[in-house]
Amino acid sequence: MNLSDPLPGAGSRRRALILLKRSLLKRSLLTLSLLKPSLLTLGLLLGATPVWAEETLRFPGNATPSQPLERLTVHGALDIPQVRPLLEDFHQRFPFISLTYRNLTTLELNRRFLAAQTPSADVLISSAMPWQYRLANDGHAQPLTGARADAWPGWARWRHELFAVTFEPIVMVYRRELSERFGAPQSHAELLDLLEQHGEALRGRVVTYDPAKSGAGYSYAVEEARLSPRYWELVAALGATEAVLEETTGAMLKGLKEGKYWLGYNLLGSYAQNVVASDPALEMVIPKDYALVTQRLALIPQRARHPVTAQRFLDYLISEHGQRVIAERTALGAVHPALKGPGTANALKARLGNALRPIRLSPALLATLDDLKRRALLARWKREFRRWQVTDEGPSPSADEAGSPSYQSASVSEADDEANAVRSGAP
Repeated sequence: MNLSDPLPGAGSRRRALILLKRSLLKRSLLTLSLLKPSLLTLGLLLGATPVWAEETLRFPGNATPSQPLERLTVHGALDIPQVRPLLEDFHQRFPFISLTYRNLTTLELNRRFLAAQTPSADVLISSAMPWQYRLANDGHAQPLTGARADAWPGWARWRHELFAVTFEPIVMVYRRELSERFGAPQSHAELLDLLEQHGEALRGRVVTYDPAKSGAGYSYAVEEARLSPRYWELVAALGATEAVLEETTGAMLKGLKEGKYWLGYNLLGSYAQNVVASDPALEMVIPKDYALVTQRLALIPQRARHPVTAQRFLDYLISEHGQRVIAERTALGAVHPALKGPGTANALKARLGNALRPIRLSPALLATLDDLKRRALLARWKREFRRWQVTDEGPSPSADEAGSPSYQSASVSEADDEANAVRSGAP
C-alpha cells in the first residue's frame, strides 16, 4: 500500500473503532468515579511535577608553564553517552582546556540562550534545526574561519556561521511482541495499515514525539506534512490508538525497553541504535518509503565568553579526525565527504539511495517558525490526533469537517521554492 492510495475499508474500521471505544469509555468513566478519592490522595502525596536536573559533564584542564589554562562551555541537545567519546577525544588533544558540557532539551537550550543576560555558552549544538537557523539568521552567530570551514560542503553549512556536524536518520523501533502478533512495519504505509487494523490492541502501546513540546518533533511534523499527502491520516491513526506523546527519544526508548510501549515512531536513529543493539527484544527500522534525516547544527554565539576555544572546538568537529571519531565511536553519523565507511552519510546514501530525505539547511526553515504558521500546524496536529478519539459528545470532527485550512498549502508551500533551490549536492 502507498501512503497516497485510499485506505480500503478505512471508514468501516473507524466506525467500528468508535463504537467499541464508546463502550470502553463508559466503563472507564465508571471505574474512574470509583477511584477518584484514591487518585486525589495520591496526587496530594506526590505533590508538584518534579523538575529534571540538567546533565553536566566536566573535564578539568591542566595548565603548564608554556600553555595557560583555557576554558570552554558547550550547551548541547545531545545526550551524554553519545557526546562523551567526542568530548573525551577533544580533551585528550587539548588537555589545557577546561571543558564543561551541559545537556539540555532542544527548546530549553534555545530559551536559555536567549534569556541569558551574560554569555552562558561558547558553542551551541542542537538537532532543532529551525531554531538554530533562526539564531544564526538573527545575528547571534559569529563566523568560523579557516581552511576546514571553507571546504565544508555547502549543503551542510550556512555561510560560515552554522555547521551541520552529524547525519542521523529518523527511525521506528518495535518490540518482539509486536512483530510476533501483527508483523513489523517497514514503511510509513505499513505503519498506517497496522494502526488502522489493530488500533484497539495497540491502545496506549505506541509512542511518538509531542510536536508542541519538542523542537525536533515539531521539525519532523513540518517535513512529513510536506513529504506525504497521507501524513494527517497517520496522525489521526496515532490518535485513535491513544499514542503516548513524549518530549525525547530517550523517554521513548526507556518505555520500549520496559515493555510499556510496543512501537515507537520517529525516534532518533543515533540514540536508538545502541539501545536496540543491546536488547534482543527490540528492533530498529529505517522506513523504506522515505526516511527523514536530521542534522545537529553547531554555532558559536557572538557573545561567546571564550571565542578562541570555541573556534578550536568547532574546527575540531568538522575536521576529518573529529568526524572519524563521530563515525567510529558514536552512532551520530559523520558528514565529512572524505569518509565513506560505516557510520557516515556516504554509506547511508549508498544503502538507502533516494529514500533519504535530509531536512535541508535553507531559509525554508525560518518559515516553519513563523508564529501564525506554527500555531496553525500545531492546532491541526492536535485536531487530527483527536479526530477518532471518542468524547462524551462523540468522535471529534476531522479537519475537513471543521473547515480548517490545509497547513500544507497555506503554510509550507511558500518556502518550498527556496528549499528546492538548495536540494542539489546533499548526500
